[in-house]
Formats: sequence, C-alpha cells, structure tokens
Amino acid sequence: MTTTSAPAPATPSRSRRIIAISLAIIVALVVAFFIFANLYADWLWYAQLGFESVLLTQWIARVVMFLVGFIAMAVPVWLAIQLAYRLRPVYARLSSQLDRYQEVVEPLRRLAMWGIPIFFGFFSGFAASAQWETTWLWFNGVATKLTDPQFHLDTGFYLFAMPFYSALLGFISAVLIVCLLVTALVAYLYGSVRIGQRELRISKAARIQLAVIAGLYLLVQAASLWFDRYKTLVEPGDRITGPGYTGVNAIIPGLTILSIVASIVAILFFVTAVIGRWRYPLIATALLVVSAIVVGIGYPWVVNTFQVRPNQFALEGEFYQRGIDMTQQAYGIDALEKSDFQATTDAKAGALRADAATTAQIRIMDPAVISPTVRQLEQFRGYYQFADPLDVDRYEIDGVSQDTVVSVRELNMDQLGAAASWQNTTLVYTHGYGVVAAAGNDRTTDGDPVFLERGIPAAGFLSDQEDFEPRVYFGEFSPTYSIVGAPEGTTPVELDYPRGTDEGSSETKTTFTGGGGPSIGSVFNRLIYALKFQSEQILFSDNVNEDSQILYDRDPSLRVQKAAPYLTLDSDPYPSVVDGRIVWIIDGYTLSSNYPYSTTVSLQQAISDSNTTAQRFALDDINYIRNSVKATVDAYDGKVTLYAWDDKDPMLQAWQNVYPSTVKPISEMSGDLMSHVRYPTDLFKVQRYALGVYHVDDALSFYQRDNAWQTPNDPQQDAVLQPPYYLTMQMPGQDAPTYSMFTSFIPASEGTASRNVLMGYLAVDSNAGNEAGVKGADYGKLRMLVVDADTTIPGPGQVQNTFNSDPLISSQINLLKQGQSEVINGNLLTLPVGGGLLYVQPVFVQASSGTQLPQLQKVLVAFGNEVAFEDTLNEALDALFGGDSGADAGDGDVIASPGPTPSPTPGETTDPQPTQPPADEYQAALQDAQQAMLDRQTALQAGDLTAFAEADDRLTAAVEKLIALGAQ
Repeated sequence: MTTTSAPAPATPSRSRRIIAISLAIIVALVVAFFIFANLYADWLWYAQLGFESVLLTQWIARVVMFLVGFIAMAVPVWLAIQLAYRLRPVYARLSSQLDRYQEVVEPLRRLAMWGIPIFFGFFSGFAASAQWETTWLWFNGVATKLTDPQFHLDTGFYLFAMPFYSALLGFISAVLIVCLLVTALVAYLYGSVRIGQRELRISKAARIQLAVIAGLYLLVQAASLWFDRYKTLVEPGDRITGPGYTGVNAIIPGLTILSIVASIVAILFFVTAVIGRWRYPLIATALLVVSAIVVGIGYPWVVNTFQVRPNQFALEGEFYQRGIDMTQQAYGIDALEKSDFQATTDAKAGALRADAATTAQIRIMDPAVISPTVRQLEQFRGYYQFADPLDVDRYEIDGVSQDTVVSVRELNMDQLGAAASWQNTTLVYTHGYGVVAAAGNDRTTDGDPVFLERGIPAAGFLSDQEDFEPRVYFGEFSPTYSIVGAPEGTTPVELDYPRGTDEGSSETKTTFTGGGGPSIGSVFNRLIYALKFQSEQILFSDNVNEDSQILYDRDPSLRVQKAAPYLTLDSDPYPSVVDGRIVWIIDGYTLSSNYPYSTTVSLQQAISDSNTTAQRFALDDINYIRNSVKATVDAYDGKVTLYAWDDKDPMLQAWQNVYPSTVKPISEMSGDLMSHVRYPTDLFKVQRYALGVYHVDDALSFYQRDNAWQTPNDPQQDAVLQPPYYLTMQMPGQDAPTYSMFTSFIPASEGTASRNVLMGYLAVDSNAGNEAGVKGADYGKLRMLVVDADTTIPGPGQVQNTFNSDPLISSQINLLKQGQSEVINGNLLTLPVGGGLLYVQPVFVQASSGTQLPQLQKVLVAFGNEVAFEDTLNEALDALFGGDSGADAGDGDVIASPGPTPSPTPGETTDPQPTQPPADEYQAALQDAQQAMLDRQTALQAGDLTAFAEADDRLTAAVEKLIALGAQ
C-alpha cells in the first residue's frame, strides 16, 4: 500500500508581505497627510486673523481631556481585569460549559486584556474631550457675588461648577459600572464565581473586588443624590423653574435622606469585603430602593396633593416670588421702568405738535418690502445682489440724526451662468462694491426710496468721507474662496466695478492690498489648499504668485464664531460705515441654562418672527442671557475685532480667562463705532418673550395670571410673531427722541380665543452715544407703557382688520389692484404720540409678474377709531387729525404722482360738498362689478357668447363708474 504525504501549505512569498506592508504604510501616510493638511490650513487661517491662541487652546484642551478620559477609563478597567484574572482560583472545578468557554477565550486572552481597556478608553476619551469647555469653565469660573435664595450659594456655582461636577460624577459612575461588569465576567469565566445547584459561590478575592467596586459605586451615587439637591434649582417645575413648597419641604429633604442611606449601604459593602456576609448590603440595597420610592416619589406626591393644591398660593407664593426675582435678573429685565399710560382715542387737530421730532423720523420705507426696488435701481449688473430684507441704521447728516435703510452691494455668482469658470469665480469676481443707503422716512414722487448713498462708483454722504473704502471682500454672499494679491506693478485682474475709468474701457480692475487671508505664495501652501478645496487649479494656475492670498470663510458671522466659539451670535448682522470703512457689526451673547430659579425660554421660539426664520442652536433652552460682546468684521480685509460690551458678565469673565487677550475693552471703541452699535434684536425678542409673564412684580398677579401678555402675530402673516422695529422716537417721559427699538403686547390666550387689544408697549434705548469708549447713560434702558384697562386700544390685528374692511379703503385698494398690479402692505408700526397710539402702514404697489418694483403709493394711518388713507404720510396725518396734525412727516415735501382715486377722509365732515364720494355708491359699483364678473364666467363655461358679451359690457360700465367716482 502506497501512502502520499499531504503537501506542505504554501507560505506567502516575502515580496507579497513587503507589498502589503508598503501599501498599508502608504495608505496610513496619505490619511495622516490629509488630516495634517486640514489642521495646518486651520492654523494658517487663525494665524492670519490673529486668533491662533483660540485654535491652540482648543487643540490643547481636547488632547488633554482625551488623555484624561482615556487613562481614567482604561487604567481602572485594566486593573479590574488583571486582578480578577490573577486572583482566580487555580484548582477550581469548572463545568464542562465553562471549560469550552475558556478554550475559546484563552487564545484571545492577552489581546482582550489589553484590547478591552483600550476600547473603552477610546470611547471615554472622545466623550471627555467633548466636555472640555465644561471643564475649562469650571477651572476658570468666577464669583458673581449673587446668591441663590435656597442654599445661599454664589450663582457662579450653578453656572460653572455644577455642570462640571455633574459630568464628573456621571463619568466616574460609568467607569465603575464597566469595572464591575468586566470583573464579574472574568470571575465567572475563571471560576471565581460559580453558579449551580441553586447556589452562588464567590471566592474571597472576587468577593473583595466586587464588594469594593460596588461600595465605591454607591458612594458615587450618594454624592450624586446629594448633588441633585442643587440641580433642583434649575429644573422646570409646575409654574416656575426651581423647587416650590413641595420641592423645598419634600424633594430636597428626601434627596438628603437617600444620599445618607446610599452612603450607609456603601459602607456595608465595604464591610462585606472584610467579613464575607452579603446579606446585610443586599438587604440595605433593597431598603434603598424602597426608600427611593417612598421618600423620592410617594412623600412628595402626598405633600403636593393634600397640602399644596388646596392651599397653593399660601404655600407657593414665596417661591413664585423667587422665580420672578431670579428670572428678571437672569434676563436683564429687573431694571424695567413701567408707567401707566392713559391713552386718548380722540384724533384732534394739532395733537402731534408736541411730537414733531418723532413724526419727522417715522419710517415709511419698509426694509422687508423694498429690496426688489433697490435691486432694480442699484444692482447695475446681474452678478450683484442685495440682502432681503434690508438692514436699518442711522447716520448724522448735517448735524441731524437720520434713520436709514441700508444694504451692501455683494456678488451673486449664480448669475454668471456659462461664464462661471474657475478663473472668473476665483480670480476675477472677488468682491462686491459699495453700500446703498436710503432715507427711511422719505420717498420720491414715484414712490421710490430717496437714496443718500448709491451708485458705482459710490456717490453720497458716505463716500464723501476721506479714505472711504467701498470694496466688499467679506460679506454674507461672498464666494466660497477667492485668490487675490499680486506684486506691485502687476496688471490687475480683479473686476472692481463695471465702468471704465480709462478712455475706451468698459470696466475698472483692481488688486487687493489688504491682509485678508493666508498666503499661498509657496508651493506647499498651494498644495494644502488644493487639497482643502479639491481644486488642482490652485496648484497649477499661473495667476497664483508669491504675493497671492486665499480668502475663505468670509461670512462675517462665521468669522466671529470661529474667533469666539463660546458666543451665540445675533441673527441680524448689519453693515455700517465706520471711520471710512464698511464694517459688519455683530452682537454676541453668552448663554446658560443653569441660573437658579430662572424660567427656561426656547431661544429658537423666542426669536422666530416674520423677519427671522426658525434656527437651530447648540443651546436652545436657556435661562440666562447677556449681550457680552460687540464684534466688528472689516468688509475689506476681514479683520475681526471683539469688544467686551458687558465686562460685568461672569460668563464673559470666565471665557476671557479661557481665551485671554482675544477681547478688547470697550475703551478701545471709537466714537464713530459707538454711534452705530445698537441694542441687539434677538436679546430684545428674548426679553419681550419673558416679559409676557414676568412683567409683573408680585407673586399674586403671577399666580392668578390675570395679566399675562403675548407678542401679537404679524398682521400680514398670522402664524408668526410681529418683529420689533427700530425708530428714532420720543417715548412719554423722555426729553428728546432717541434711536430705540419697540414692540407691543396683547392679552395672552390659548388657541383662537384671542382678544387683539393693546395691553403694553415696550421700548429699549438703543443709542449708545458717540463718545469713544463710553456707553450712553440710558443705553439698554427698558421702558414699558402699561395701557390703562379702562381704555380699549385696538391691537395690530384689529387695526389691520379695520384697514381691510373699511369700504372706502377697500375700494381704493381694489382700484390699485387693477390690471397686472398687486398691493403689498408694509410693516404696521405702533407709535405712542399725540397722547395715544398711532398706527402707520405704508402701502406698496408692484407688478404681479415679470419685473417687480414695489413703489410706495399710499399710507394708512389709524388713531383710536379713526383711519385715513393718503398718498403721503404727511397728508395722511393731517387728514387723520382734523386737517392739521401739528407736525410734519419726513415726506412733507413730496408731491405724489396722481393716483387712480383720492383718499378717504376719516370721521364726520361739515363740508356740504364732500371731497369723497359716498361709501354706498362705491359699494354698489363694486358689487355690480363683482356680479358681472361672476355672470361672465358662468356664461363662458356654458358657451353662451351672447350672455358673455352682455356681462362683459356690465363689467366695463361698473369699472368706468368706479373710475368716475374716484375722479370726483
């Protein structure tokens, strides 16, 4: 019999192993280089901006926290595994099943003993690195010198220490749980723990290890329960945030008891480690669970049900007052100045004489409507665009403060079409040009804005300044990246503006000379950015030279966010011309959700209105906010400057310790910049949201909720809130008009059962003055008019309904809609003038299709129950107030283009020859026209051409009658 030996298994050739290892090394190097390229590009960007310390701080903090988290998890887990394995019983009798388990596990034992700690270490390291801000804030926290009303601890403990301790205890608990699980698993696999024949046997070594870990875990839980007492001060309750009577007298004492019980149970586990009796800690653990149910749930329920609810205000009043006081502190509304306002409703002649300075600045150019008009008049080329809505600002012109509607002329790369080559989008079309400013209170004869600054090249009161720089390289619509800069004497390639300065030239070119981006003059830097933007043209283009810079991350908000990552930014950056430069001004907020006894507000919900869409925030539910920083971004070179606007803010003080030398003191703000900063929009919205309930000062009113308010919906968009608005106006009690922001309140209601009458009117002084480094004395002062309950003042919704339903106004609106036109109602402004509340709404007309150019044609005004509808605001005010309002509006010199109809005169008239046709004639003519249209449509559907012609004749006659009535 012949036998053949089995062939020896083929072994991989040495060359294959070398190739495989080489490929692995190459792949690792490529991945590492891409990671390095991304980090190095970030470093270049921050270094050019002058904020490299911000990036370095983040890198160091994340690495340190990763290492701490990795070591703090991996080392205890490794020790737990090693102890459980080394202290295993050597001669333990194992079951056949455990023998099979060991056979499977043993080849991987060494790998598992190191791999499991590393695996959990990596996860905890990444988790810890995500908490670096919490840790650094705790380490750099400051005292606020304000204490909470329950434990009398400094509120800085809740802002800085409490989040850190909470995260730390959670982390330690996770480490101990993992250690307990791996200890039990190893002990079971190697016979230290045996289960069988209704019996549990644990070796002495395993018992000590498991009992000690369990005892440590319960000690941590005891600390957590003790710490949870403080967390009750920031947890939402039934009516307030923080503990009420039940919380103070049942929940907090219960947590104290449970913490003590948990400590005792932990001690019993330590005792078990010595004496080996499991009965005592297990019974104590069961008692802890029962205690948690009885003390933590049952007792508070009994107190709340049988004590608090029958005597709610008597027992809860003290805690409601805590909620009022602490909420007002947290949102900066504790200095609110309230005054009763007995509004008059009689529109008497000369009533506005005392408010002449206010009426002169009433804005009739709605920034949310006229953006298409500005675009049509000032865009010049398809590759330019303006913001929609426009922004508002004010400038001093000839010694008089002038409210303006402003926007920057930026690029619109989407309009390049077939010309959108890499060279055009990167090297040629690099920047916008100029700012457009129009008077907010004036109009032309045709209803267009009156421009104070316009054109290409720029012309107006702003460009007349010395060294004015009109170019906009950094804006809200800038290209993703541009490559700019060249040696002196090089022929410019950047399009400056589409108008030639040389004979025969159709455009003007320029070369960027600022320091707006990292240098890509070296081949290495070009390679880095070619990888970042995945564009080989950056590497190979001949237009990139030794002086080239790459501009990117050009949105002003993004630049500020990267320079100050701890800030939440206002949703409305706005451009201003400051000291001859176009700059973007951005408000930055410090937020917290840990201010004791302060109610929680959803930031997204509070700031959403018809001008601001809902946004996502890293921290949405807040109960503390401060406008701590004013930031500017130079539109030419992108320079970011941060100013400590509220240097008393503890959150800002802590962050300044984290990022030292990044925020300048307010003393370095120029007088021109001070004259353009304003009270921030989003902060005002959050404050008005809180004031809907917390404008009351006593607990009884809060409890009864008999005076709760809400912001009215926008009359033009019923599902969203009406936005606040900036105006230069004089509030009752003020000596002179000042630039302020305003909003109104109506009664709070559930569902559709709302009563749209005015209950309150809120203003905040937004004028910071014009003295360098000195904030205006009244800046940020909140003034509230509480409308007298005996006088019914219609709210915005009621006034809009009156405008829409008035037969004379409706007839003229319908005439404005004739042909291919549509009517747009502008913002409805509420103004406390003439001893009452005046409503003003501009009315614009534009084509319903094609080129749309909204033009101001009419102005609606209302006071009390009287309304007027005229071509200009000045005429409307005179018509409303008995023929002479006593004051002039900003459009007093405008002679409007003749409209299709005159305007109605409000109220009764003693003129035997009325200037307006009777309302019943208008209504009859309108009804005839409507019926004729219905009959014509019915005839057309039935195919009856005779009836169609007859109805068409009646429609023509009705329209002619309306026109004739309007000509009277």
